[in-house]
Amino acid sequence: MSSETELLANSYLFGSNAPYVEELYESYLDNPGSVSEQWRNYFDQLQHQPATDGQEITRDQAHAPIIESFAQRAKANAFIARVQEPDLAVAGKQVSVQTLIAAYRTLGVRVADLDPLKRQERPTIPELDPAFYGLTEADLDQVYAATNTYFTKADAMTMRDMLKALRDTYCRTVGAEFMHISDPAAKRWIQERLESTVGVPAFSAERKTRILQQLTEAEGLERYLHTKYVGQKRFSLEGGESFIASMDEVVNHAGENGVQEIVVGMAHRGRLNLLVNIMGKMPSDLFAEFEGKHSQALTDGDVKYHNGFSSDLSTRGGPVHLSLAFNPSHLEIVNPVVEGSVRARQERRGDTDRSQVLPVLVHGDAAFAGQGVVMETLNLAQTRGYGTGGTLHIVINNQIGFTTSDPRDTRSTLYCTDVVKMIEAPVFHVNGDDPEAVVYVTQLALDYRREFKHDVVVDIVCFRKLGHNEQDTPSLTQPLMYKRIGQHPGTRKLYADKLVAQGVMSEGEPDELVKGYRQLMEDGKRTVEQVLTDYKNKYSTDWTPFLNAKWTDQADTGVPVAELTRIGEKLTTVPEGFTVHPLVNKLLNDRLKMARGEARLDWGMGEHLALATLVASGYAVRITGQDSGRGTFTHRHAVLHDQKRDRWNDGAYIPLQNVSDKQAPFLVIDSVLSEEAVLGFEYGYATAEPNTLTIWEAQFGDFVNGAQVVIDQFISSGEAKWGRQCGLTLMLPHGYEGQGPEHSSARIERFLQLCADNNMQVVQPTNGAQIFHVLRRQMIRPFRKPLVIFTPKSLLRNKDATSPLSDLAEGQFQLVIGEQDETIDAAAVKRVLVCSGKVYYDLVHARADAGRSDIAILRVEQLYPFAHKAFQAELQKYGNAKEIVWVQDEPQNQGPWFYIQHHLYENMVEGQRLGYAGRSASASPAVGYLAKHQEQQRNLLEQAMAAKFKGFMLTK
Repeated sequence: MSSETELLANSYLFGSNAPYVEELYESYLDNPGSVSEQWRNYFDQLQHQPATDGQEITRDQAHAPIIESFAQRAKANAFIARVQEPDLAVAGKQVSVQTLIAAYRTLGVRVADLDPLKRQERPTIPELDPAFYGLTEADLDQVYAATNTYFTKADAMTMRDMLKALRDTYCRTVGAEFMHISDPAAKRWIQERLESTVGVPAFSAERKTRILQQLTEAEGLERYLHTKYVGQKRFSLEGGESFIASMDEVVNHAGENGVQEIVVGMAHRGRLNLLVNIMGKMPSDLFAEFEGKHSQALTDGDVKYHNGFSSDLSTRGGPVHLSLAFNPSHLEIVNPVVEGSVRARQERRGDTDRSQVLPVLVHGDAAFAGQGVVMETLNLAQTRGYGTGGTLHIVINNQIGFTTSDPRDTRSTLYCTDVVKMIEAPVFHVNGDDPEAVVYVTQLALDYRREFKHDVVVDIVCFRKLGHNEQDTPSLTQPLMYKRIGQHPGTRKLYADKLVAQGVMSEGEPDELVKGYRQLMEDGKRTVEQVLTDYKNKYSTDWTPFLNAKWTDQADTGVPVAELTRIGEKLTTVPEGFTVHPLVNKLLNDRLKMARGEARLDWGMGEHLALATLVASGYAVRITGQDSGRGTFTHRHAVLHDQKRDRWNDGAYIPLQNVSDKQAPFLVIDSVLSEEAVLGFEYGYATAEPNTLTIWEAQFGDFVNGAQVVIDQFISSGEAKWGRQCGLTLMLPHGYEGQGPEHSSARIERFLQLCADNNMQVVQPTNGAQIFHVLRRQMIRPFRKPLVIFTPKSLLRNKDATSPLSDLAEGQFQLVIGEQDETIDAAAVKRVLVCSGKVYYDLVHARADAGRSDIAILRVEQLYPFAHKAFQAELQKYGNAKEIVWVQDEPQNQGPWFYIQHHLYENMVEGQRLGYAGRSASASPAVGYLAKHQEQQRNLLEQAMAAKFKGFMLTK
């Protein structure tokens, strides 16, 4: 090298040559003469560079011995710090402080000041005492890390300050339960919101005045009604007036944060108060209801505290549409109905993040803990088919249910809200006598729901000033509780005195609010100024086209053969590379032949073509049930599964979602294992969305009685009581095939007993074309009444129950199907058998076996409304028939017999006799022994075919 610069620039100094250079440098440090002159000159220059101590005179040391020394010391653990005993003690106390913080977050609610009546002493929780962790008075002024809390922006606090902050946050009039949540982000969010304010809201004087106004209105309405309508039931809110302040905040705070619709479900208590003081119902209209006046438009009507209402309100964030769902006295059953209505409204808006429509459910403490539908509805919250983005639950916790208040009887859980822990919802318990805290946690709950799309609970602990209703004397059973209630001045008075003491209001202002509200009541004027009377919501549902329709209206349900074939080919095509199960592959091939007219259509294909032609025409379809994707009896296969899938959440294909480019949505959901909540949900959905074919399918029809309350209180009577139309369709597998008492009967008799006023349609189709036409009729005809379909089981694969493709193109749903055997001479017929369902095919085979040509068989496909004209047209063909026999495979006290006999009698002519052939009356729907079932089946067929019929009931 010619120069030192070239030496420095040479690549020999770098890369793989670096160890060689290091070795030369080590030799130089040990003996400078051991290296060449050129290297020695270079290394000499390095000695004039400042050392690590900054001194140029410090000579570098050989590195290898130093490295070896460090290695040996490391092996001997020489680098482990020797911590002094005082350091360990401080660290131990820091751990104790952190444990104390966790204890307050978890257990602070146990000692919070929540009960306005203070009926029980708050428990002593040792884990909330610093002494439990060995901390003493001397430690209170020591400084500890506060980095995992949100009380201060500083890194540390004295334990005294921290303890006060913990008690203020978690042990005053708000008790928070959230540490059961498994999501750390959700827990941190709640901790920050609570601890950053130390659980104390900072409301302006204006906000405080508004809260007092809400309390004044809540109390004022109850006291006015109590004196004006003495003894009439109203289910007073007195003692729980803070609920109205909470609901006022719900409407306004939700409106500020993008909510445009709120749907509320609640029972009786406080309902009239909500209607007048939040929703803006005219007091004069309410008074008219107390005086017995009612709408002439309803056939039956309902009591005032069951009725729903809706209004448009101006909020701090803009217009909000507020709906209160109609509900019966069956507590909590309205919950899934509200959720279904909300889901329908969200989907109509395209509200995929569930932020524009808010469900609010208001509960009583006893019902929330006691009614099973609460758990069932909670279980829907995070599922694909039923989620609504989180529900705000508000509990009016008056600490008593009817006459039960003893904690040894009320429930087996500590809190009435403990059921929500199954879905990890946070609960904010709050003392109803602290209305500011009530409003504060209402805000908090709404923000949590918006942030995490999850259910959240506000538990307003209050009291019930009067009895369960205004005619009760509650001190008969709760003397001590009502002694305390009698001494309570009322939430409004307590808060008014507080505001006067704070200087927010002058001495007489609260009384002026009371007088002003009383005058509004006297005048019958609206108390809510924010009601928008002329606001038009573009997302509202127009039921006008359905209001005057009749069940006799006709509908063209046929579809051209070419279109059926095209759609059928789409339904039987799977994506390239998608491997279906061999059994499903055969089914698709068979369906393709059906679509091309090469084979007769079975039930499954008739159903598929009905749904497919509807979505292709713009009608959305929603079908849910416990096995709806496949079908309980593996007949549907609406969802195909790739047999070579490698991900649990991938590899499904739904042909009905791929019928055409601009088709309406199709959704099929395998529901949770619930009847009551799921059917209630679908009812709510259908009442909010008349342009969707909403279907609920039972796994077996026998299980529908698990949802009997929904059927009795909503589906069958909702229109008569509340004017609520609904096009919900129920599919209930029904048929006697020897499967026992829980797998045979959908209880036809119960549905027929509920039929009146053309309130619903009850049908039992018996072939593929009939199910095609009845499903299409449900949407194409502008007639929205519940449709109950008793669907078959064995007929799903019975070749006798198939139909030609032409029946789908040219036919319509036949209310009554006449004799199909053309060889039967009508003039020679002596006996007419009338039946419905599967037994028809049994009778046809039995007639052939018996060689009877003097018997005609008629099928009633629509049981209600009974088609007298259609039945008469068929019956009158057999003028020489003197015997009319109803045949059913259900026991005599079940099935259609007791309902239908008077309809048959009405169409008979003089001299004809009406008889019954079927099983004898039975306490059980069906026998459990196959041999006995077969014997009964033979007997009823022999009875129907007997040369001399025995069992006539009526002669006309």
